[in-house]
Amino acid sequence: MADDVRAVIDDLELTDVVLAGFSMGGAIAVHYMARHAGHGVSKLALLSAAAPVFTQRESYPYGLTPAQLTEQIIEPIFADRPKLLETFGGMFFAKQHSQPFMDWFHALGMEASSYSTISSAIALRDEDLRGDLSSIQVPTAILHGKKDEICPFEFAEEMNKGIAGSQLIAFEESGHGAFYDELEKFNAELIRFIKSGL
Repeated sequence: MADDVRAVIDDLELTDVVLAGFSMGGAIAVHYMARHAGHGVSKLALLSAAAPVFTQRESYPYGLTPAQLTEQIIEPIFADRPKLLETFGGMFFAKQHSQPFMDWFHALGMEASSYSTISSAIALRDEDLRGDLSSIQVPTAILHGKKDEICPFEFAEEMNKGIAGSQLIAFEESGHGAFYDELEKFNAELIRFIKSGL
C-alpha cells in the first residue's frame, strides 16, 4: 500500500506533503517513508499508529501475539464480521459516545469488503517496521491515546525512540479514537504541528 501513496503523490505532482496516517494508515506511512525515501513528504503525523509492530515479537512484548490476532480478529471476520466490528467499535473509544454516532461508526466499518478487512489484519499480524523507523528524516509528530486498547501506548513510545527528533503527544483521556475522544485537543495539536516552522 506504500506504493499506492507514491502513485497518488506522483500523479498529483504533490510536494511539501504533510503525510498523516491513522492506525493501519500509520504503519503504511512509516513503510512509505522507508520504501520511497520520504519522496514528496516534508512532515509526518502518526495518529494512533499500528506501528512499528502490531503483534508481539522477541524483544517486543506489546500488543497481541500473532496467534491471538488470528483467533480474535481474522477467524471472527470469517464467522461473523458484523459482530467482530461491533466488538472492535466498543474498544475504539475511551469515552462514551452517542448511540447514533456508534451506529454510524459501525456502518463505516461495514463498508469495507471482507477481503480487504482480512488482508489488512494479515498484514498487521505479519509486518515488522522497526527497521524502517531510522530512515524517517522529516519532522514527525506521534499523537496517541494513553488508553488505547487496540494500539497500546507502548507502540507510540517505541516509535518515539526509533524516529530521531520525533515528538510524542499523549492524550490522557483517549483510546484509539483520540480524534474524537479529545476532539478539540487533537485538532489543535495536529494543526499546531502542521503550521510549525512556517
